[in-house]
Amino acid sequence: MARTYAEAVASLNTLQTNFAIVDAIRKSGGKLNERAIPEMREWCRKIGYQPSDLNVLKAVHIAGTKGKGSTAAFTSSILTQFVGDAGVKSLSKVGLYTSPHLRFVRERIQINGQPLSEAQFAQYFFEVWDRLEDAAKAAGEDPQAPGAKPVYFRYLTLMAFHTYISEKVDAAVIECGIGGAYDSTNILESPAVTGVTSLGIDHVAMLGSTIGEIAWHKSGIMKKGVKCFTPNSQAAEAKRVMEDVSQEKGSTLTYVDTDPAIANGETKLGLEADFQKTNASLALAIAKEWLVQQGFGSDPDFDLKVRHGLEKVRWPGRCETRREPGIRWCIDGGHTLESIELAGKWFASQLATPTSTQSLSPVQPQPRFLIFNQQTRDATALAQALFNSLSTALQDSHPFTHVIFCTNTTFKETGFRPDLISVNTNASDVEALKVQTDLAEIWRQIDPSAQVEVVKTIEEAVDTVRNSAKAEQAARHEGHRDVTALVTGSLHLVGGFLEVLETAEPK
Repeated sequence: MARTYAEAVASLNTLQTNFAIVDAIRKSGGKLNERAIPEMREWCRKIGYQPSDLNVLKAVHIAGTKGKGSTAAFTSSILTQFVGDAGVKSLSKVGLYTSPHLRFVRERIQINGQPLSEAQFAQYFFEVWDRLEDAAKAAGEDPQAPGAKPVYFRYLTLMAFHTYISEKVDAAVIECGIGGAYDSTNILESPAVTGVTSLGIDHVAMLGSTIGEIAWHKSGIMKKGVKCFTPNSQAAEAKRVMEDVSQEKGSTLTYVDTDPAIANGETKLGLEADFQKTNASLALAIAKEWLVQQGFGSDPDFDLKVRHGLEKVRWPGRCETRREPGIRWCIDGGHTLESIELAGKWFASQLATPTSTQSLSPVQPQPRFLIFNQQTRDATALAQALFNSLSTALQDSHPFTHVIFCTNTTFKETGFRPDLISVNTNASDVEALKVQTDLAEIWRQIDPSAQVEVVKTIEEAVDTVRNSAKAEQAARHEGHRDVTALVTGSLHLVGGFLEVLETAEPK
């Protein structure tokens, strides 16, 4: 009897690295990183592959701090436009491996722009699981012991490679998890092309505290004889380090400017926000390099297909706008200072576009909500950055009328759906709402006029906004406007928020 998706997710969750272990790695200064690639090669061997077997994937390998998921999605979308044309050289399947997921873990492993089905995910999950247990038994080890299987992200990386080889994909777009040099995905020995997106300060305990140190880690995906593309807007120190690494590794580093047609809006992008133009231009260069390498350069519809790929890309939770009666939701995960500032600028641009029910009367200020959480980074600095960027962009010292801080717990009654459980947080801090209470205190000092609230779950935060929207509509006062809400911070927050929006209808 086939094992189910629910059983696969339950088994996968046993592999999550808990907060204490991750904290120990941080405190070790990242020294444990250096064993990552040899260990990953050994895991690969245990499921029946050598790293050289992955060359068949003709991989596109993408690292970076900001926009690597979006760049990977743009690249996959472009390549997918070349799938299935009768009578013309065409592709059959394009894989896309990204992290984290938003609602379902199977979102991480996609083929032709679609997540694996539940049945596919369960099949490939348990094929890897069983091979690892067999390897443990063959070595005289306990297959149920904690060390018999890799941790969560490594397991999914192994599973993605196994899936793509089994499915015989023509190309696999692989996004790094953290860093590059020691990232689990970097067992790829001969990708077709690599890319490094915009760099910034993030994961300092593991990657270093300077842009140069971070550039070294990200450049670790460069390979001999393989072109690497990166935005021309990188900082001078990052460029210097990347050039040194490319010379050392024998990779050709190419700087990418914003494509003119993307810059002037002639080419429309499926992802909003000006900063996506940098990601789209990088993806364009990467995808074109892959397509020309593989003999697609003479396709008579080459430019049209590439443009369609940029237009048709979908990447939920990143610069996404959703509407329901009386509310405009603006959703963008931002986990670094730079990302939060960009999210603020994008939100300000959305506010510049009035909704159809808005009046121009100045009688009432527009209700503007913030729903925010960032459980494991410097949340206070991120909140301050968001306030500063929005105050500047809106020319308003009171950017939000209401501010809600919550945890990443999804629902009041049931907590998390299994796909969204994360043990990589300090459980006592979450239970005590420590981060949220500290954030609320800081925000009250920054803007005493804002109504600041702390709630335990994302569902309660959404209910607060919905109740306000109902009150606005019921009042029918002159100058009534839609409620606008920015949901930002952790992608775990964004994923839980989308789950609430999809499953918990307005009461």
